Amino acid sequence: MRLPTAEDTRGLGARLAGLLRPGDLVILNGPLGAGKTAFAQGIGVGLGVAGRVVSPTFVIARVHPGPLPMVHVDAYRLGSLVEVDDLDLDVDVARSVTVVEWGSGLVERLADAYLEVRLTRGGDSEVREIDFVAHGGDWAERLDALRD
Repeated sequence: MRLPTAEDTRGLGARLAGLLRPGDLVILNGPLGAGKTAFAQGIGVGLGVAGRVVSPTFVIARVHPGPLPMVHVDAYRLGSLVEVDDLDLDVDVARSVTVVEWGSGLVERLADAYLEVRLTRGGDSEVREIDFVAHGGDWAERLDALRD
């Protein structure tokens, strides 16, 4: 799927938020500048979370309270699942949506099923390409609703 602008990326994130449930894990993968944080911002807007969603690069994780809270993690500087567990977030992830940037190879075991979002951006262009990869559960069916 092609997204011409960062605002389109946020908009798709907001649409995905309508399909999310407590306990969901969404892993955002892509190179620097591909739109991972913009997509997470859209999810936050769609969930109605409090506060501005910004990259948690330096704090590693932020909890955004809301009707369905969002845990936003930047795993770029983390080396293992143990380090993710050591974050000891002050939230019950079973009652939240967890969105992890740079999480590939680190956080998949946090949930039995998860959604992988692959983002790419070509050169100097603002156009992003996004692919959704369902990993177990009912993600494939939920993604069908997103594509309609």
